[in-house]
Amino acid sequence: MARQDPPSDAKPRLVRCPACGGESVYAPTNPYRPFCSERCKNMDLGAWASEHFRVPEKPPREED
Repeated sequence: MARQDPPSDAKPRLVRCPACGGESVYAPTNPYRPFCSERCKNMDLGAWASEHFRVPEKPPREED
């Protein structure tokens, strides 16, 4: 089944920017989605690069 494009008169989907909490257009017209701007996208990337965000790791099991 082919994907249908939304009607041209449809309102763009607005989501909350994960960085600043402001409104962000979630559409192909926004190259920074889900972020609202390049600044917010780069702030998030910087937080990951500086290890501010981490994926939790389980401590190694002690073998008997």
